[in-house]
This record gives sequence, structure tokens and C-alpha cells, in this order.
Amino acid sequence: MVLDLDQLRRQVAKIRVGFELWIVFLQQEQLLQPPLRGRIVLDGAPIQSLAAHSIVERGVVLVPEGRRLFAGMSVYENLLLGAYTAKARAAQAKSLRRVQEVFPILAERRDQAAGTLSGGEQQMLAIGRALMSLPRLLLLDEPSLGLAPLVVRDIFEVLRQINRDGVTLLLAEQNARMALELAHRAYILEQGKVAGQGTGPEMLASDHVRRAYLGYVTAGEEASEK
Repeated sequence: MVLDLDQLRRQVAKIRVGFELWIVFLQQEQLLQPPLRGRIVLDGAPIQSLAAHSIVERGVVLVPEGRRLFAGMSVYENLLLGAYTAKARAAQAKSLRRVQEVFPILAERRDQAAGTLSGGEQQMLAIGRALMSLPRLLLLDEPSLGLAPLVVRDIFEVLRQINRDGVTLLLAEQNARMALELAHRAYILEQGKVAGQGTGPEMLASDHVRRAYLGYVTAGEEASEK
């Protein structure tokens, strides 16, 4: 799969305070609104003007920030909503078994209202719903937001396995260490501009990244403070 952002420019109303570390760059709004200029090209075909459901049919699926589940509906009903394209509906039973193997807790909570799940369970459900759509490219916006460290670790281990199974991940994440340990390629955005890029290991070894995002103090800075 090849995703190309060609001279893409977008006006985004949502401004976030502080820094953001994005593993590549894509936001939910970029699936729902056309850019001011430039193109988003998937496997040689421009998709920036397509309707959201048409983009999903091409295998690009979003796990949104905040999960955005249907709280009053059951776990099972939320999962079925992910399988609404013709191809996904045909594979619904197989996909459901796969999701329940990845997240066994969702099988246990099958008839429970999504709004009564814990934060970690809701994130699992959001990822499971996306997997029901048979993604080739899975977009994840802040999957660790508001979750306990142990839950975050488990979620990222699942993401690693999803990637090993052949699904490309495009991740926007505030947990720099976890994101860089997962990423094959990383981009740092500061004030809306790319401030650094490289492989995950390269970014983890960068003095700038270690100082600004991981809380490390370099030897030179420690000496100057003394």
C-alpha cells in the first residue's frame, strides 16, 4: 500500500496546546473534508474528494480520538456497525471471531452496553469495530488518551500484532515512547511544521526528542546546570 500526501494543505479549526508527536500526519477531518489544496493519493488514485464511506470501501478506516462509540448500544451491535460495506458484511462472521480472539473481553461483554465499559475496554471496542471494516490502512487518533499505563501497553501490543498481520498503521499519539517503539517511520510536528523525521529507533536516540518529549537531560545540559 502506498499513501502519498502531495502538497497537502488544510485549514483545521482544532488547535491543541503544547506539542504533538504524530506517526505520519492524518486527522479525522482529512477523511471528511476536502483539503484547501494538494492531494491524498492511495495506491495511485486520489481519494481526497471521495465520500467517507467510499474511502472506507478502499480499506482506509479510522479509530477516532475519544472512541465515539454508541453508548446505549451493546458491544455486539457496535461491532456490527463496523461491517457495513458489502465486502465487510460478507466476512462478518470471520471478522467477529478474529476481533474476539484479539480482545476476548469483548466476547465476555457481548451484550453489555458500550457506555458501561471501562476506558480500556471502550478503546478495544473502537479498534475492534474498525477491524470489522477489513482495513488495509488503519488510522488511530490518540489511542492511549485517558488510559492507565498497563492498559496502554496492552493496546500497543495488539497494534503491533495487527501490523504484523499485514495492516498498515497510521498513528497520531501523545505517548512518544510507546509510539516510537512501535513506528517504522516517525514525524514530529511542532507548531504545525515537521520538526524531525526518521525511523522509530532514530527518533528515540535523538537528543532533541529525548529532551523535549521523553524527559531526558543530556550530559551537556546536566553539566551546565551544575
